[in-house]
Amino acid sequence: MADETSKSVTPVIKTSRPMSEALLNEKWDRCLSSFLIRSGLGLSFGIVFSVLLFKRRAWPAYVGLGFGAGRAWEECDNSFKRAAAPSKDGLRVVRP
Repeated sequence: MADETSKSVTPVIKTSRPMSEALLNEKWDRCLSSFLIRSGLGLSFGIVFSVLLFKRRAWPAYVGLGFGAGRAWEECDNSFKRAAAPSKDGLRVVRP
């Protein structure tokens, strides 16, 4: 009796999705949040420069928005490409 109660059984939690789908969803979430944050920052810097330097023209805001969106796009593209390439963590690269 004492042997049966002393054994602790840990339940195995099953995920509803495969692990690869969960990782892909996490990458997409990170990409979308990065896109919104960087685009918003670029737009706000564009608005500030528009008001301070360019006599309230619209093009600095659009340029800032484009720079922010482009930066987020490149980061997202690199995160997806990094998954396809073999990992080099811990390996030393010797260049001639």
